[in-house]
Amino acid sequence: MFERPEQYDQPMDGAPKSAYELAMERLKKKDADEGVSERSLTDDQKHEIAGIRKTYAARLAQEEILFTSKTQGFVDRDARQILEENYRRDVERLNHERDRKIEKVRNG
Repeated sequence: MFERPEQYDQPMDGAPKSAYELAMERLKKKDADEGVSERSLTDDQKHEIAGIRKTYAARLAQEEILFTSKTQGFVDRDARQILEENYRRDVERLNHERDRKIEKVRNG
């Protein structure tokens, strides 16, 4: 049976970085060059954002339930397509509202 050498069980100094780590380093350097600073959120902001996400998750679930109940048994393709377009528009609107409110909280 194959045994792993001990040298593989310990982290190497200067080990190669993952593509993710390299990309994050480049983005942080780019932000620093552009003068963008990283700002952490306060606990109140985190709770407010969590509340916004929870509210909009419920609203999106409600829209999905209403859409599903309206389209069950629909045979008319044109009417169903109109309902689907309205549903997609409503979902986009709710996602946009949610994102805008979250950004407002983040910016203070």
